[in-house]
Amino acid sequence: MHDTLLLFGATGDLAQRYLFPSLLRLQGDGLLPADFRVRGLSLSAHDSEAFRGILRERFAHLSHHTPAPEQVEEFLARVDYRSVDLRSPESVAESVADLVGRRCVSYLSIPPGLYISTCQGLAQAGAFAAPNRLMLEKPIGHDLASAREINASIGGLIDEDRIFRIDHYLGKAAVQNLLALRFGNTLLEAVWNRTYIDSVNILVSETEGVDGRNAYYARSGALRDMVQSHILQLLCLVAMEPPASLAADRIRDEKVKVLRALRPFGAAEAQRHSVRGRYIAGIIDGQPVQAYAAPEGSEVETFVAATAHIDNWRWAGVPFHLVTGKRMAERSTVVTVTLKPVTHWLFERPDGAHAAPNRLTFRLQPQEDIELGLMSSLAGPEWGTLELHPLELELSSQTGHNRRIAYERLFLDALHGSHALFVRNDEVEAAWAWTDSVVAGWERGDVPLEYYPAGTWGPREAAPYLPAQFDAVGRPPRRS
Repeated sequence: MHDTLLLFGATGDLAQRYLFPSLLRLQGDGLLPADFRVRGLSLSAHDSEAFRGILRERFAHLSHHTPAPEQVEEFLARVDYRSVDLRSPESVAESVADLVGRRCVSYLSIPPGLYISTCQGLAQAGAFAAPNRLMLEKPIGHDLASAREINASIGGLIDEDRIFRIDHYLGKAAVQNLLALRFGNTLLEAVWNRTYIDSVNILVSETEGVDGRNAYYARSGALRDMVQSHILQLLCLVAMEPPASLAADRIRDEKVKVLRALRPFGAAEAQRHSVRGRYIAGIIDGQPVQAYAAPEGSEVETFVAATAHIDNWRWAGVPFHLVTGKRMAERSTVVTVTLKPVTHWLFERPDGAHAAPNRLTFRLQPQEDIELGLMSSLAGPEWGTLELHPLELELSSQTGHNRRIAYERLFLDALHGSHALFVRNDEVEAAWAWTDSVVAGWERGDVPLEYYPAGTWGPREAAPYLPAQFDAVGRPPRRS
């Protein structure tokens, strides 16, 4: 197990909110080596003691975990800090030179435009010599061309089998459970194809806005930020063929096949099968929320709804409706699989045209549960056996205060060298190829921005892309 983490972007939001708290938790559980060390690196001109003070304050206000004071101090004793200019390979090399004799993992939580210069500095210092490893945060570039440039440049400095590209959704237990449910249950795998499945909806909604990420978001937007990474990863787990084993490359081989089978968008497809949106002022949880203040002239979207088609034998003709947005009504990640109606309807009430279809719903956050919607006579009068009513079968998993976050699992896997929950270079490029086709389709088709009030489920034009069990105003039914 590697014993040294070089964490670039140590003063950034991701590192402060998730990465350092994850490492603190792992240390408290005895899952890190006894001589584990962390070097935080960023442009800010702190010394090590000042940086430890910043972390100490952060650890005092964690929402998901309450560490003991002695646990915090033990962790902080492992941390030091260096200021570095990431545009200069020489500065990067100098900042890590004293640690390269250890077994190092370099973690780049920085903008992708700084990846190449930072990696050149790490290679210059010897930090990429085997068995040292590299972790890269998404996004890998901002389009296919830049992703290829980053992959080629970094691939010339360190072997692919020592690169760990992160999509933190893959570290979520509920996301990993999609594989377990699909391939561990005959009931599901038997019907997991176009013969029985009518449509698939993948929804990732956020109540948070763009605040604090405006510079990044103005270049990115919801399509590049969320669809290209998180949502396409969920699509792959739903749609992939059974891998020969759970070995990392066998899983990733099947995901790449799905991405390469995605039908590219043209102008006509973009106009018919997608909606772009941006939030305006509204109300969330009873509090007023301001509109997104995009830079002048920016056409960046905060909401995307798109219908993807996978052109292969298993999924031909099955629409995959993908929806994500900022400042929406609820924070939620939901995968809804709607099955086709029964071949011949026998019952009087409701008639076949009004029978609720069977649906399998996977709620991944904030609550993790699985719900199967059936039609049953149990809810009707005892003598009304020909009258059916919807019946929901639900299996819930309580998350609790000390629920682990995804980065804890990803850190452990990278330190141990397991690639199963990380993204391979050809996966990244295949995802960008489809994403670029959507961007080009929007441009050629002149797809307009639609506006939606904060606290709603997106523009009215996007209603057909939401799961059918959403009510007329786009809100999922409340469960008791």
